[in-house]
Amino acid sequence: MPFIDALFQVQDGVAVFTMNNPKARNALTTPMMQNDFPALVAEVKANPEIRALILTGAGGMFSAGGDIKFMKARRNLTVPERNKTLDNAYQWLPELVDLPVPVVAAVDGFAFGAGLSIALTADLILASERARFSCVFGRVGLVPDMGIMHTLPRFIGLQKAKELIFTARSFGATEAQTLGLVHSIHAPEALMAAAQNLAGRFRHASRLAIRNAKRVLHQSYSQDFRTLGIMEMGAQSEARESDYHLQAVDRFLDKQPALFDWDAMDKAR
Repeated sequence: MPFIDALFQVQDGVAVFTMNNPKARNALTTPMMQNDFPALVAEVKANPEIRALILTGAGGMFSAGGDIKFMKARRNLTVPERNKTLDNAYQWLPELVDLPVPVVAAVDGFAFGAGLSIALTADLILASERARFSCVFGRVGLVPDMGIMHTLPRFIGLQKAKELIFTARSFGATEAQTLGLVHSIHAPEALMAAAQNLAGRFRHASRLAIRNAKRVLHQSYSQDFRTLGIMEMGAQSEARESDYHLQAVDRFLDKQPALFDWDAMDKAR
């Protein structure tokens, strides 16, 4: 499936998905919503060589979110007609969140409204020094959507999520990092290199182990201890049978370097 308003490339196990509507600050378009994001999910799930994904935007801007002109043009549509694109998004958004690889969002410029929703589908968010975030929906009398009611409280807690949603205020990268939303802050010209470096570190990690860990972690706020224990056991049973695990154990016993060692990568920098 070709991409329309997005760019997609894979190099050395790292995929990069770039929202490409810079004239409108990468506002989300119907082709993005109905074609590009579903295609992204399908590509990553189908390609076992992809070990990490970076989400970003073209032209020094992550995404300004929804297109206000588009909203006005759709006023006379019926409710089902207006909801069609959003309803479709709720089919691929959970799959984007649960992709079997680490997802890194590289946020430069605005991540407003639905753009923030997209950023929050990532596992780790990197921001430039000039990045700004906002649950801007309230400024136009709308309720946050695109899954942000689920993801935002899990990043920053319920009370702070309420404050940001109710006020619709914007905030910068430093506050976002203090809140626990942003992993690290970089100069704009160094942002993509930092995202590539972080994502590239997962090149030799077990895709199966990360996939299973994500699936269980994403249930940690909705399941009890015993249920999560059962889920952990199932995930572990599958991981134990993987070739990756068997090889890793043999390498450890043979005193060979580990296939995946974050501390060793830190020392090699």
